[in-house]
Amino acid sequence: MKIEVRRATIEDAAELADIYNYNIVHERNSTFESEPKTIENRVKWIEDSGNQYPILVGVSDNVIVGTAYVSSYRETRACYKGVGEFSIYIHQNYRGKGIGKQLLGALIEECEKLHYWKLLSRIFDYNIGSRQLCNSLGFREVGVYEKHSQLDGKWLDVVIVEKLFPNNLQI
Repeated sequence: MKIEVRRATIEDAAELADIYNYNIVHERNSTFESEPKTIENRVKWIEDSGNQYPILVGVSDNVIVGTAYVSSYRETRACYKGVGEFSIYIHQNYRGKGIGKQLLGALIEECEKLHYWKLLSRIFDYNIGSRQLCNSLGFREVGVYEKHSQLDGKWLDVVIVEKLFPNNLQI
């Protein structure tokens, strides 16, 4: 399924909240968050992201079918300014159609242009689909954080993935 990929706008806030909150309420397979996000929260998030922290959306027939975004990694330490932590969420009705690969691929391109030298994420070890997606786009699995946090009263492990941008590693 071919989608249009673009930067998120505040008009997208409600749909982005719905996509994220579905996982919190129903699936519980890609975030430790337990409180749904409000539309107001998503508006502020979009407004605060600026150019350096892109939030991309995938659109098909005027419907947001997914989002991929990057946030700061250890924001208080200047030495990590070129490292971004990414997340990706696909609307439950549009999974398995290649949307994740298009969105994450576009985010990779955007982050390379923004001079990131590394993208990373932590993925629940049982989220095989996300791990396969990352592998298909050149991420490597670095290791596992065991019992990283609890979700619904159970300790969960997360797999750390990273992708380097060699052209941005020049000193």
